Amino acid sequence: MGTNVSLVSMFGILVLNLLGNCFSLHNGDQEKDKITYLPGQPSNIDFSMYSGYVTVNEKAGRALFYWFIESPANRNPESRPLVLWLNGGPGCSSIAYGAAEEIGPFRINSDGRTLFNNPYSWNKLANLLFLESPAGVGFSYTNKTSDLYDAGDQRTAEDSYEFLVKWFERFPQYKYREFYIAGESYAGHYVPQLSQLIYESNKGNRKPIINFKGFLVGNAVTDDYHDYIGTFEYWWTHGLISDTTYKRLQVACEVGSATHPPDDCIRALSLAEIEQGKIDPYSIYTLPCAESSSLKRRFRGHFPWMPKAYDPCTERYSQVYFNLPEVQSAFHANITALPYEWKTCSDIVGNYWADSPLSMLPIYKELIGAGLRIWVFSGDTDSVVPVTATRYSIDALKLPTITNWYPWYDNGKVGGWSQVYKGLTLVTVTGAGHEVPLHRPRQAFILFRSFLENKPMSS
Repeated sequence: MGTNVSLVSMFGILVLNLLGNCFSLHNGDQEKDKITYLPGQPSNIDFSMYSGYVTVNEKAGRALFYWFIESPANRNPESRPLVLWLNGGPGCSSIAYGAAEEIGPFRINSDGRTLFNNPYSWNKLANLLFLESPAGVGFSYTNKTSDLYDAGDQRTAEDSYEFLVKWFERFPQYKYREFYIAGESYAGHYVPQLSQLIYESNKGNRKPIINFKGFLVGNAVTDDYHDYIGTFEYWWTHGLISDTTYKRLQVACEVGSATHPPDDCIRALSLAEIEQGKIDPYSIYTLPCAESSSLKRRFRGHFPWMPKAYDPCTERYSQVYFNLPEVQSAFHANITALPYEWKTCSDIVGNYWADSPLSMLPIYKELIGAGLRIWVFSGDTDSVVPVTATRYSIDALKLPTITNWYPWYDNGKVGGWSQVYKGLTLVTVTGAGHEVPLHRPRQAFILFRSFLENKPMSS
């Protein structure tokens, strides 16, 4: 009897040691990825940051780069949800856009070397995880060159899911935490596709490690047919194209893929671009970034129609900052000495994009049926994936209306409009372009808070 007890005790100690070693290993990985200081960052930062690589395919040597930003210590990060943010393109960096000029805690100054605080950072409400995906985007890399030329929706979703599984092993304290996915633009494909993979993997599991609750997408590519109808209508009703070109677009483009349009559609789109002139299509009422620095100096003040100055050249500052050797070292990035510089978007990945389903609506129907929280938002001055495109795509779902179209308010002013459907909430943000949190940071913050709380926008 004494021998049995001794063996049991020894076995228990062995198990505890093994578990302890595993936990220490994960903590060690975390410590290795912890950011101690970012060049040019403001002082008195009271939140932890991590960044590094997760290998998603050993054979091909595909590794995805992430930047993880916890909530401030005084906002109890241990009790706040985890949110994964994805940018689209396809081929564009979530760190360049989502983290550095939209919802992250820092923005980059025009010198490309120093940072300033974003008072409306979403990490005040949630722990934020930014992922550069697929391999070939930003700092994410592959040792298999062909991966750059045959990337597509399916592999992006599968690699992103593999990333998450391994990331949760590296950060076990976030297992079982409420988890959401958010994104914009072509992430209108990434987000629901990854959501579907997680949902189907979690089926039958009462306590899944990835405790997925829902998703939030903005100015999102959703359904090629309805997106085209809504986009061309937006261009025409906003006086951006002629009657003739509008009719030509309707004939040439409204059947087929938006990612791989037919030649007649490409010619019609080129004509429309000429007619639109030198505007910023992502924000039709603000000036595009000009080559000369004098233009930037001239328009750093307030625009009459915007509450705060919008700097259209923010993307260029990212291009400078993330290529600084000291910045890459601080981020534990570019460890393989990539033979190309970091870019906000990869032309190769974007131009050679492979599979791209025509519609995300079947996935929406599946996930709505599963009872997941789904919010869709739209800045109404974006002409790339405009609010009309989003409304046509949502209308195609034929969902019952719970709360009809109504204005929502911020400090007594209309912040946009909303409609609540059975299983989906639509929110528009007035005066915002393609990157809603860049143009309307306060309103985007309010929207995100309402999403997390699952409360309708205030009427």
